[in-house]
This record gives sequence, structure tokens and C-alpha cells, in this order.
Amino acid sequence: MNIDKSQILELLKSQGDNDKAAQADSELPDQVDTDQHAGLLQKFGINPMDLISKFGGGGGGGLGGLLGH
Repeated sequence: MNIDKSQILELLKSQGDNDKAAQADSELPDQVDTDQHAGLLQKFGINPMDLISKFGGGGGGGLGGLLGH
């Protein structure tokens, strides 16, 4: 599944990890494929399956769903 890099950066920033967000900004492509880039996502502490369930799992949860945990 493709997810816009800006959504991932917002997630990292919302967790207070601006260093990881800056690094992710320089290393991730504009459209992040959760399968193809799983290793990179895990490097930044992001579980690709969590992204799929939050951004791709209907219901329009968006970041609100991620932050609601």
C-alpha cells in the first residue's frame, strides 16, 4: 500500500521525534510503499502493518486513529 511521506512525517513529529522525522524526510520517497519500504519504516520505529490499518483501513481514521492509542 502506498502512503504519502508527509503522513509518516506528521506521525513521527506527533510522537515528538523530530530527529527521526528529519531523517525519514531525507530517506523515504514521496510515496512510501509499505511492502517495499518496510525495512526503512521499521528503522524509524514504524510498524508497516500499523500504517496500513490506520491509513488504509477505511473509516478515515487518519492521524486521529494513530494518536488515539
